[in-house]
Amino acid sequence: MPAQPYDIVIRGGTVATASGRFLADVAISGETIAAVGRGLGPGAREIDATGKLVLPGGIDAHTHIEQVSAGGLLNADSFESATTSAAFGGNTTVISFAAQHRGLDLRKVVDDYSALAARGALIDYAFHLIVANPDAKTIETDLPALIGEGHASIKLFMTYDLIKVDDEPLLDVLLTARQNRALLCVHAENHGMISWMGKRLVAKGYTAPKFHAISHPRGSEAEAFTRLITAAALIDQPIMIFHVSTREGAEVIRKARGEGLKVFAETCPQYLFLTRHDLDKPGLEGAKWMCSPPPREAEDQEALWRALALGDIQTVTSDHAPYRFDETGKLSAGPQPTFKQIANGLPGLEVRLPLMFDAMVSKGRPEFGGRGLEAFVDLTATAPASIYNLPNKGAIAPGLDADIAIWDPARVVTLSDQMMHDRTGFTPFAGRTVQGWPVHVLSRGRDVIAGGAVGVAPGTGRWLKRQGGWAAEPTGRLTADMDPERNFGARLL
Repeated sequence: MPAQPYDIVIRGGTVATASGRFLADVAISGETIAAVGRGLGPGAREIDATGKLVLPGGIDAHTHIEQVSAGGLLNADSFESATTSAAFGGNTTVISFAAQHRGLDLRKVVDDYSALAARGALIDYAFHLIVANPDAKTIETDLPALIGEGHASIKLFMTYDLIKVDDEPLLDVLLTARQNRALLCVHAENHGMISWMGKRLVAKGYTAPKFHAISHPRGSEAEAFTRLITAAALIDQPIMIFHVSTREGAEVIRKARGEGLKVFAETCPQYLFLTRHDLDKPGLEGAKWMCSPPPREAEDQEALWRALALGDIQTVTSDHAPYRFDETGKLSAGPQPTFKQIANGLPGLEVRLPLMFDAMVSKGRPEFGGRGLEAFVDLTATAPASIYNLPNKGAIAPGLDADIAIWDPARVVTLSDQMMHDRTGFTPFAGRTVQGWPVHVLSRGRDVIAGGAVGVAPGTGRWLKRQGGWAAEPTGRLTADMDPERNFGARLL
């Protein structure tokens, strides 16, 4: 009898994983990768990938989608527009934020946000739980229940007046995370330094967007990292430090990891490709480049690339925060706002992977020693799937979801505002030319992007249930029989 055909065979491409690359066909049955190898049997449909790269779909694990800020400002993207943009950029999974604000019930926040995603998402998704109201109900009831239901990561802010969490409730959340095997993710900057600098700059008339970068002293990052890591070590809880921007911050993380502490970290394209000088534009134009923490210096870019190559920083995310350059977004405070009144955040879902591919694969960043393609796959797909416990994602192997991006490594694209598919209206990377572009994107075997067009309906993306657990287990340092002080600490747990 003739062999039953696979549903799809991607024929003749170069498959790349975090550990290697090889010529192979990829067969898909239903939503799953059925086989990877040479000369596979026929497919009911075949995709010619000759001369192309067949890569795992990107996972953007830090995205702000259809989210209201602490100041009450709704960002520009719906789940439909954001996930469309993500897919055009080669992504098949996003993690966004169910954001609690002061006085809000976390359970209701998650239920309401889940409804938005279920209605609009084109690709698969999960949520981090932002906690800004760490009261007894949130910490003792809602977080354990939601983690148990599959929301296995929490986010805290150590700065911003309306959502920051101070040291004592930080410890409370660290303990809850440990007890329920969730990962704690943190925006870590020293709030006092930022507030103090910002007030004095504005009082002296330094109000243009470029002063935003000065208002975030670079030392505020390393200090907050150190304080956060010390608190996490007390509880023996794994943490993820978001959007590392400075050389000093990377050094703090390297030291902590060298001591065996369970510290993960990410950075973003804005810290690898932009500097604070990009904010120095006429009038308010520099507001388009305002994010927190701000872009730093060229020497910081080099330090971050080294940290990526060394494994001190394990993922690169977009931190997509889409605010339009008009009265609905960046200029919501009026036509002449100070930098303190301008919404922080950059769009980046669609350009994250092309920017990284161009730097790591096309241009061959020297830090990666000829393994730029494998490192690209790891940083943008395999590592985030592992760290965030995303089931069946992040690699090309039999049994995993058929989340695949086919890249044309020779395609040259000049980025422009007009080509973006999000609703921000601009990209801070406009005018840059990149080589390498995703030309066909499949999510669970569905043609999300093919021939430059969207092939699936809003609401067909799936929520991903993530079980509690960590990519690196705690050491049990507080429960070990070491000394009386630590034994007493163990009893507090």
